[in-house]
Order: sequence, then C-alpha cells, then structure tokens
Amino acid sequence: MGPRPLSDRIPYQAIVDRPKLTLPDGKRMAVWVILNAEEWRIERAMPRTVLPPPMGQPLLPDVPNWSWHEYGMRSGFWRQWQALTSRNIPATFAVNGSVCTAYPRVASAAKDAGWEFMGHGFQQGPMHKLDDQRSAIRHTVDAIASFWGKPPQSWESPGLTETDETLDLLAEHGIRYVADWVIDDLPETIDTSSDPITTIPYTVETNDITVYALQQHRSDELLKRGIDQFDRLYLESTDNARIMAISIHPYITGVPHRIRYLEELLDYIGSYQDIAWMTASEIGDWYRDQLSTGYP
Repeated sequence: MGPRPLSDRIPYQAIVDRPKLTLPDGKRMAVWVILNAEEWRIERAMPRTVLPPPMGQPLLPDVPNWSWHEYGMRSGFWRQWQALTSRNIPATFAVNGSVCTAYPRVASAAKDAGWEFMGHGFQQGPMHKLDDQRSAIRHTVDAIASFWGKPPQSWESPGLTETDETLDLLAEHGIRYVADWVIDDLPETIDTSSDPITTIPYTVETNDITVYALQQHRSDELLKRGIDQFDRLYLESTDNARIMAISIHPYITGVPHRIRYLEELLDYIGSYQDIAWMTASEIGDWYRDQLSTGYP
C-alpha cells in the first residue's frame, strides 16, 4: 500500500465551529512575513520568467530571466531586509538549503537579524521532479542546521508542491510546521506516518508572486490588497484569533518601484497595538500549546 492520499489526512473543519483560541498577551491577530530566498541555476530552465523566449523557443542559458531573479539576491533583498529590520519585524526566512553556500551574505544577514530559517527545498524546483525526496529534504535540513546552528522546524515546499509522501518524509526529518496548505485562517493538524504536522496559514493571495508576476497588477496592488485582507481578518478576530501571511520575494517587491508599498503595508499593520508579529514556529508552538491546554 502507498501513502495515504493527502486530502484524507486533514479532516474538514468550518472556521465558524472552531473553539476560541487565545493569542499571547491579549493580542487579537497574528501576522507573519515570509521572505523567500532561492537559488536558480542558470544552466537549467528558470522556475519562473518575466520575458517570453524569443520566437517561443526556450533557450539556455536564459540570461535575462536568470538575471531578473539574481537582481533580487544582489539588490532587492537588501531593501526588504531594511524594511523589516528597521521596524523590528521578526521574519520567517524561507530558504533553499543551497542559498547558505551560494549566497552566504544574504543568509548571514538573515541569521544576524534573528530571523527563523524555514526549509524551502534544496534548490528551487517542484518536489514532484526530485529523483529522491528523502535525500533532498535531508540535504536541506543539514545545510540549514550547519549554517543556522539548529535544524529548521518549519517548511515551505518550492511552489507549495507536495507528493503523497512529502509530509511523511518531512516529519521523518523533524519538520513540525508546514506552510504549503493554504486551507484556512487558523492552523490545522495534518496526519503523517509518524508525528502529526501543523499547517501554518500561508497565502497565495497576499503573495507578491501572484499579485505581480502572475496577475501583473500595478505596483500599489499589494498595499491595497494587503490592507483589505488585514481589515477583514482584524474584524473577524473579535470572535476568534486570525492569522495573516504576507509572502515576499526579493526580485518582486524588492525592486525600486514596489518597495514603498510593502513598507506602507507594514506600517499600516504595525499601527495596530493588538496584533502580534510572529514567525512560523512561534505560531505553530502557540497553536500546539492551545491544543495541549484544552483546545480540541
């Protein structure tokens, strides 16, 4: 028998039926920022493109599209780093394991800032294309542990991709929290072949890839959408806690014509005194603590 189908591992729950959760220090709502740092190899097809190939025929090496991403690691990251560190916002650093050696300056800045390192695959590419998922997960965990000083507890698969065995392999390697499941505004418990994993509410909507690279909105769209998302979740948090995610990539919102709108969104959310900036594992630890103290 193969692994259990993924949809059978997470029972349906209506959010209106969830028992009340209590955030630390009387906060109403938690917000977490995920900064995704990736390595794209120039000799391979790019995970995403901004320019179509000439005459519709992909060409390798793909200099313009590789450079589009590379700009983020050389310039864009530092704008986002400044936006977050100057506001004392604890970020979750979703990082390819290879980034620790390919871009040590970037990884060191994240480590020095005290950000949480979250596994994001070894190099950027879907889990479905890996010849050996177990080995790739192990290499990612080992690379982060060697650089950060401890293994990651949280994980975001590249492109949020999973096969039927991914969760079992993640649990086998000590991963407790996964962001792939954009399934609710509160954490959920998902079964594995060993220890359960907690899903951390992630987003494909307040995510700069979707807003700009896919939907091709104006530069101010993340600000407008982010405020609308926050306002509704904050209103709902009068009844029960809510979690909001903001997912950013250095080559997307790290560019000069978009960074101000990310900064304005952070300032808008930060003006509310009853929200908590948290990281993936802080949210996961809090939720598991709620379970252990009577939340079913």
